[in-house]
Amino acid sequence: MNDKRESIAVLPGTFDPVTLGHLDLINRAARLFTRLIVGVGHNPEKTELFSPEDRVAMIAELTDGLGNVEVWSYEGLTMKFVTGLGANVILRGIRDGLDLRDELQFANANLIVGDVETVFLMTSEQHALTSSTLIKQIVELGGGDTGRLANLVPPSVLRRLEARIRCQE
Repeated sequence: MNDKRESIAVLPGTFDPVTLGHLDLINRAARLFTRLIVGVGHNPEKTELFSPEDRVAMIAELTDGLGNVEVWSYEGLTMKFVTGLGANVILRGIRDGLDLRDELQFANANLIVGDVETVFLMTSEQHALTSSTLIKQIVELGGGDTGRLANLVPPSVLRRLEARIRCQE
């Protein structure tokens, strides 16, 4: 019996801004799942620099060559977004043990409440310390040669990030 069903994964996050670490996860996950939906959400504990539309546009531009990747924005509970799409997996990137500890609680809640599995992918070593929040802080606080951030974010994102920060000054 051949019971191969479509595997739809959702990679949720704020992606404010999208980093090379995020893109690495997206590229790797696109090889593992039939469809990958990057869900651009809102985290009430974070102050967002870019609008959801800007973040969707940046990610869509950077993943344009990946035919099975879609980028959507959403509000509310990730689990409701995932089940509403008919997806069967939430995909989360794990940088370290602290991420894992925090994510396990969400994974268990999503399984109990929404019957949605969570799959963890370890970030690649070169991206293990990459954080959108840290990148924003470096630029906002005038962290010197922002050109070095090109090791953390794509050039097009860095240009948008620098322009956004200059507009706020």
